Amino acid sequence: MYDEIYAAWRREAENEALGSLPTDFYTRVARYLQKIKEESRMLDKKTVKAALLEHELQHAKRMIKAVVWLRYRKLLRIISKTQKVPAESLTAEETKLWTNFASFAEAYQKFAENLLRAQVPAESTPKPHKRVALRFLKEIPAIIGADMKTYGPFMAEDVASVPVENAKILIKQGLAVQVETS
Repeated sequence: MYDEIYAAWRREAENEALGSLPTDFYTRVARYLQKIKEESRMLDKKTVKAALLEHELQHAKRMIKAVVWLRYRKLLRIISKTQKVPAESLTAEETKLWTNFASFAEAYQKFAENLLRAQVPAESTPKPHKRVALRFLKEIPAIIGADMKTYGPFMAEDVASVPVENAKILIKQGLAVQVETS
């Protein structure tokens, strides 16, 4: 897998165009990183093998990070020129991210962070949050919504739209009521 990561890194670094990756590339990369971490945990840290594994892990992470961010910048360049993204060049994870254009940059950043933590990329795709209109009954400080955005602070009688998950809690605590919509 290390050789495949190296080849992908060279291809992305040396070419202006978006390179093609296998659709399961990032999933296999995450499993590869997990395998190295697990193998490393079972070794005495003072051994040569442990040092070599740590060295391999650090180099692989550096190349993976470079591949992810090179591809990200190339995709942003394609977006800014309103060109059609070559679907055959995208991995399965990138295709999912592309279809959710509105939060593309934020999702791609989280994806990269999770990949470097050896988490399976498919699990890093954020789900859209539905929102509900509320009328606040009491003054409350700003809250962090289920979508990780800041809402508020709110005064009594303010009306605002917040994620459903937060709305349920605010209503249950008697801090707000749902606004009826027609």
